[in-house]
Amino acid sequence: MTFSRPGARLLQPSASTAEARDARLTLSLSGTNLERAGDYNQRIVLQAIRLADETTRTELARLTGLTPPTIANITKRLTDLKLIRSAGRLQGRRGQPAMKIVINPNGAFSLGLNIDRDHITLVTLDLAGTVRSRITREISFALPTTVAEYIQEILPQLLEQGGIKRERILGVGVALPDDLGRISLPHRPKEYDAWDGIDLAELLEEVLPWPLYADNDAASAALGEAHLGNGIAIPSFFYLLISAGLGGGLVIDRTYVRGADGRSGEIWAMPDSNRQRGSNIQDTVSLSALYARLEEAGFPVDRPQALLDGPEGKEAVIKQWLEDAVDVLVQPLVAVDCIINPSAILIGGRLPGRLTDALVDRLNMRMAELNLPAVAPIRRADAADDASAVGAAIIPFLDHVLPSESILMQAGR
Repeated sequence: MTFSRPGARLLQPSASTAEARDARLTLSLSGTNLERAGDYNQRIVLQAIRLADETTRTELARLTGLTPPTIANITKRLTDLKLIRSAGRLQGRRGQPAMKIVINPNGAFSLGLNIDRDHITLVTLDLAGTVRSRITREISFALPTTVAEYIQEILPQLLEQGGIKRERILGVGVALPDDLGRISLPHRPKEYDAWDGIDLAELLEEVLPWPLYADNDAASAALGEAHLGNGIAIPSFFYLLISAGLGGGLVIDRTYVRGADGRSGEIWAMPDSNRQRGSNIQDTVSLSALYARLEEAGFPVDRPQALLDGPEGKEAVIKQWLEDAVDVLVQPLVAVDCIINPSAILIGGRLPGRLTDALVDRLNMRMAELNLPAVAPIRRADAADDASAVGAAIIPFLDHVLPSESILMQAGR
C-alpha cells in the first residue's frame, strides 16, 4: 500500500472494472490459501478488525479460516503500516491473556467530493469509517473554475478540523451526476455546458494532489450505504438518491451492479405516465422540481433546510409534492420489486430527514395496498445528507485496503 502518490490522476471506472472493485465481502470474511493472495488476505483481516471494533488473533483465525501463523504475519504487517494497534489484553482469562487488536483510525484517510447542480460538499473519512470533517457550500450551477477555487480555499481548514495528515491520505473520491453539463434543470445557465467532457484530473490536480477516483453520485451513495450503513445487514437493496436531480443505485448480494453500459439505476429517465408525453420521473421527484413549484407559488427557497419552515401555503405545496412524488414513484418501485426483489429500498440524498420520512411512510402504505409477489420495505438510508460525498470517500479505501473480488482474481493469476 502506498501513501501520498504525487499528482492527480483520474481513475474512472468502466462497467467491468468498477463491478470488480465494488464487490463487497464484508460479511464473508473467508481468507484464501491461493498463492500470491497475501494482499487479499491482508484486506480480509483488516476488514474483520474494522467490523469487530476489537478482536484477537485467535478470533481472527476463527473468522477468516486462516492459520494462526498467517494471522500473526498479517497483523504484524498491518501494525507496521500503522493501520491497526494493540489495545491491551483481555481480562479474566486463565493463562496468558490474549492481546486485543483494534483499527487505527488515523492509519489512513480519504477525501470525498460531491459536485452537484446546487452544492459542493467535501468530507474527510478515516480508516474506521468516521467522517472527521465536512464543509458544504450551497451554490447553484457552480462552474468548474468555481469548484476548484472553493476547494483551494477551504481544504486547509477541512484537514485541520479533521486532524488529517496529508501524508496518510490515500486518495480522493469524486461523486457527480452523469451528464452533469447536459441535462436541463430549472434555471440552468448556458455556460454550465462547461462540465460536458471536463477533465477532472486536470481541473483538480493543483488543489487535490492525490489520486482521484470519479464515480456517479448515486453509485457513490449506494457504495457508502453498503459499507457504512444499512448494507452491513442488508445484502441486496435499491438506493434512491433525491438531490437536485434523481438517481438510483443497485446493490445485489453486496455487489454494486452497473449494467452493460455502466448506466444501471437510471430511474430518473423513466417516463412519467401521469404527465404529458416526454416527461420523466425527475421532473417531479427532485429538489429542483420541488423548488420550482415553491417558486411558482411565491415561496422561493435555495437550500434543503429552507423546506422545513414557512407559512401554511408553503407547507401545502410541499405536501402536494409528496403526494405527487408517491404517485410517480409507485410504478418504478413495482418494477424494482418484481424484477429485482431487493431486501429493501433505501431513500437518501439531500431531501431533509423529516420530509424523507414522510415520503417513506406514504410509499410504504401505497405499496402495501398492491397485490405483488414480494414488497421490499422502504426506509430512509443511514448515510443520507452527505451520502454521495461519504460514498465517494470510500472508493480510495476499496482500491487500497478493503477486500474486493478483483484483488482475489489478481492474486489467483
